[in-house]
Amino acid sequence: MTTSRSDTATPDTGASDPVTRPYLASPSLVRRLLRGQSVRAWLAEVARFCAVGGMAYVVDVGLFNLLRFGPGELLGEKPLTAKVLSVAVSVLVAWLGNRHWTFARTRRDERHHELALFVLVNVGGMAIAVGCLAVSHYAMGLTSPLADNIAANGVGLVLGTAFRYVCYRYVVFTARDRAVAR
Repeated sequence: MTTSRSDTATPDTGASDPVTRPYLASPSLVRRLLRGQSVRAWLAEVARFCAVGGMAYVVDVGLFNLLRFGPGELLGEKPLTAKVLSVAVSVLVAWLGNRHWTFARTRRDERHHELALFVLVNVGGMAIAVGCLAVSHYAMGLTSPLADNIAANGVGLVLGTAFRYVCYRYVVFTARDRAVAR
């Protein structure tokens, strides 16, 4: 008697489960993240992303604190408005740095389309930071300068940065890789 393929005993790998099947057939998360790059090239990209982000962070935090606590306390009683303005300025700094340095090989030819996507992604990142600040300042009643900075520029920054990197890599800077003189 011959056995059909379905009669043979095979270990259960979950391949027949429709929920896990796509993950087993797709490339590993690491390979998808590297998107054809070597680990060294990807680490260099992450380092450039962090350097640009560091510059944008200094602009964001500096402007936020200047607006809230600086001379004249322009937005002393409006922490959310101060955060929105500081993020808006830092987004422009980040776009220029990421476009011309971090993701120079995969930047789009259509600058306006790329900037629009970049801004949308950053609105999401800003919503994360502003949401953390709103919960801390208004829901939890933590209103000191330190608490505002930890919520907006600590917790909000970490969560927003992870969100931004993934979106920049897979949504914003997705043109075909091209050689760039360095």
